[in-house]
Amino acid sequence: MRIAIATLGCKANQYDSEIIRESFEEKHFEIVPFSPGADVYVINTCTVTGKTDYQSRQLIRRAYRFNPKAIIIVTGCYAQVAPDDLKKIPGVSLVVGNFGKERIAELISPAKTSIETKVLITPPNKNMVFQEKTANKFTNKTRFFLKIQDGCDAHCSYCIIPRARGRSRSMAPKTVLELLRNIGSSGYKEVVLTGIHLGAYGWDLTPPITLFQLLQQIEREKPLPRLRLSSIEPNEVSEELISLLAGSEIICPHLHLPLQSGDDFILRRMNRPYSGEDFHHLVLSLAKSIPDLAIGVDVIVGFPGEGEDEFRRTFHLLEELPLTYLHVFPFSPREGTPASRFPERVDGNTIKLRGKFLRTLSSKKRENFYQSYLNRTLQVLVEAKRDKETYLLKGLSRNYIPIFVNADDKFINQEVTVRVLSVTEEKVRGIIEI
Repeated sequence: MRIAIATLGCKANQYDSEIIRESFEEKHFEIVPFSPGADVYVINTCTVTGKTDYQSRQLIRRAYRFNPKAIIIVTGCYAQVAPDDLKKIPGVSLVVGNFGKERIAELISPAKTSIETKVLITPPNKNMVFQEKTANKFTNKTRFFLKIQDGCDAHCSYCIIPRARGRSRSMAPKTVLELLRNIGSSGYKEVVLTGIHLGAYGWDLTPPITLFQLLQQIEREKPLPRLRLSSIEPNEVSEELISLLAGSEIICPHLHLPLQSGDDFILRRMNRPYSGEDFHHLVLSLAKSIPDLAIGVDVIVGFPGEGEDEFRRTFHLLEELPLTYLHVFPFSPREGTPASRFPERVDGNTIKLRGKFLRTLSSKKRENFYQSYLNRTLQVLVEAKRDKETYLLKGLSRNYIPIFVNADDKFINQEVTVRVLSVTEEKVRGIIEI
């Protein structure tokens, strides 16, 4: 049978999809692109915004158009929180929550060409432990996303993810180190440590351990050349972590910080445990301590109660700080969260306009950051895919600059020295120095 898998959302979801893919491969199923001709379609959904819900439904309907007789399996966060809505969509055969997705392959037999529609949802509970079934490789990728933490205890007022993923739980540090050794020995040059609330790593373990302590162990051993952190909360970037990043030989100088708002009133309504001033101080401290650091930021526009003054404070904070790029999200009310019941809703046109202002600011900051590296050299990991438009190879610098180079395939999955030659409309070109 031919299996097609589509993934929406975060790097943790991408990691989960790789586990699903390998589970099917172990049963000798054929993995094919998400296109006409598959016998089974697996859609690993996201529900962080209304847009991702819509995209998930689109993928389900596309799979049904591709093959109306196919088995369509919907899993992930949207499946966990809204299974009854999803099972009503024509063609859906199985709705499987987050706490069973690694067993999806066991539900499919080559002898079955169709199955009765079922919903298999296990609600999260306080006794959950980290699921340590792991992926062995990432298809068509030179970077490996390793999920070491799942779930979240933060309960931000706008966020549905604690309901979808359950409480925070962590992979044992011994297992993390063992996996990093295996990943490094199998040829990967970079691992991205991912989680739903990465900064909470290890708080649930016995004895407890912190992300900083784990990174210390990894730094001492150096099981592979490059390590990158995914999103980490601003209030969890400690002075000791900054010091470790500043002196590290393997941890990439790149952080992604979910600010969400620069206005203190909105931050309190969001249940975020820091102020705009705290964030301002953190970013300046990071920029001073870590040379060449790239800092990305998440920001939500149109949160209930965000007037012109509140938005202006957010914009000015982001404008004056040495940031590299912004990920801008319109506020999306999630049923069951406190913010979905907040009054003072911001109208859609205002949200779109504010989002446009911030995306323009992001483009300006990104290009300025890239321009600062003209005629300088960077260490770049060359990726496997060529650019469709130019047929150039693309690589990623340690500080998260994508660079296009005219090079032979022999450089794929190699970290090379690249001199930046030009920056045009955020597109960076360079030449490999040998």
